[in-house]
Amino acid sequence: MKNIVAVFFALMLSAGAFGQQKFEESFVGAQPDTARKVRIGADFALQIQALEHHADTARLIPLGKGITLPTANFVIEGTLADGIVVNLETYLSSRHHNDTWVKGGYLFVDKLPFIKSPAITRAMDFLSFRAGMMEINYGDAHFRRTDNGKALRNPFVGNYIIDAFTVSPALEIYFNTGGLLLMGGLTTGNVNTTLSSYSAATKQYTALNAGKELAVYGKAGFDKAFNDDFRFRLTLSGYHAAKNHSGALYFGDRAGSRYYLVMQRVTGNAGDVDASANFQTGQWGPGTTNKDNSAMLNLFTKFHGLEVFGLLEKAKGTLLNGNNFDFGQYAVEGLYRFGTDEQFYAGVKYNAAKNDTPARINRFEAGAGWFPVKNLVIKAEYVKQNYKNFDVYGGGGGFNGFMLESGISF
Repeated sequence: MKNIVAVFFALMLSAGAFGQQKFEESFVGAQPDTARKVRIGADFALQIQALEHHADTARLIPLGKGITLPTANFVIEGTLADGIVVNLETYLSSRHHNDTWVKGGYLFVDKLPFIKSPAITRAMDFLSFRAGMMEINYGDAHFRRTDNGKALRNPFVGNYIIDAFTVSPALEIYFNTGGLLLMGGLTTGNVNTTLSSYSAATKQYTALNAGKELAVYGKAGFDKAFNDDFRFRLTLSGYHAAKNHSGALYFGDRAGSRYYLVMQRVTGNAGDVDASANFQTGQWGPGTTNKDNSAMLNLFTKFHGLEVFGLLEKAKGTLLNGNNFDFGQYAVEGLYRFGTDEQFYAGVKYNAAKNDTPARINRFEAGAGWFPVKNLVIKAEYVKQNYKNFDVYGGGGGFNGFMLESGISF
C-alpha cells in the first residue's frame, strides 16, 4: 500500500476558489463577455482503490488494489453575444466508455441583446434560460457529485447510493431575485432518444411520440449569502413523467461509479470482471423507468468553515416491465474547511437507501482533502457500505476500505 500511495502522489504533483460550493451558477464557467469569445477547459481525475467486499453466502470475485481507469472531460464554451453562451462537454475517457464521446451541450441565455425592448431588458434581470442535450437540474445532489473527470465539487470520492443524474434533451426557465429561486423544466427524460421501439417478447413495434411522453420538473427554493461568512440554501425539486418508454433519471450516469467491481458476483464468465459492463457497482435504484414521480429536498448551509449538506428523496412509479417501484434515501454531510484560504477540509457523510422490499443499504464515508491550488484537489476517504436483506448475496454483505483520488479542473 505504501508503494501505491507514493505512485499516486508522484503522479498528482507532476501533473475555482478553494472548495467553494457552486449550484446553478456553475452552469456557465465564464460569464458572458463579448471580449472573450471562447473558453477551453478540462477535468482530469485519478483514483487508487483499496477495497474489500464480502457476502453472506454468494461468491464474489476477488478484488485487487491499485489505480483505476483515469477519467477526463473536455469542455468548450463560447460567447455568441452578450449574455448568450454555448457549452459543449465531451467525455475523453470514462469507466463505461473508454473511448471519446460527447456528454452533451446547451445554450445558456440571460440577456436578449437582439430584442430592443426596455420591458424585455428589465424582465431578463430576473429570467434566464438553458436548453440543449444537458444534465437536467433536478435536485441539488448533482452539484456535489463527481461527473467522470469532474471531481473538485465532490468533497468525497463516492456519489449517492440512489444517483439522480441524467443527460437528456431539455429546456429550463429560471426566475431569480433576492434569494428566491424558481425553475421549471421540460424534458424527454431519455439519454438516447428514438422514434420507435420493438418488444422481443410481444414482437410488437411502437411509435414513440415525444409530445405525449415528456417529463416535467421544477425547483423552488431560497439561496442567499448574507455575508462573506454565512450562506443558506433550501430547495425542493420535483420530477413527473406520466409515460416514458425509457426514463433515465436513475439510469443516466453513463460515466460510471467510483467503486470499481464492488459486490460483483461470480457467474463463470469474463463479464464478471468487466468494469465497463458493470459500471454502476455500489449504486442502487429503480433503473430505467416508465412512469416516475420523484421529489428531493435539499439543505445547504455554510458558516465560516463549517458546511452542512442534506438530502431527502422519494421516487415512485413503474418500471419498463410494468412493475411498481418505491425507493427512498436520505444523506447528511458535515464538512469543515480550514486554512488561510480554506484549502484544507475534513468531514463525514452518511447515506441510507431503501425500497418497498426489506432490502436496505447504508454507507458511511469519512474523508479529507487538500487544494494545493484552487484547480487541484487531493483527497482520501474511508468508506463502509452495508447491504441488508439482499437475496442475491444470501441475505447481506458489504464492502469497505480506502480510496485516494485527485482531480484537476480548469
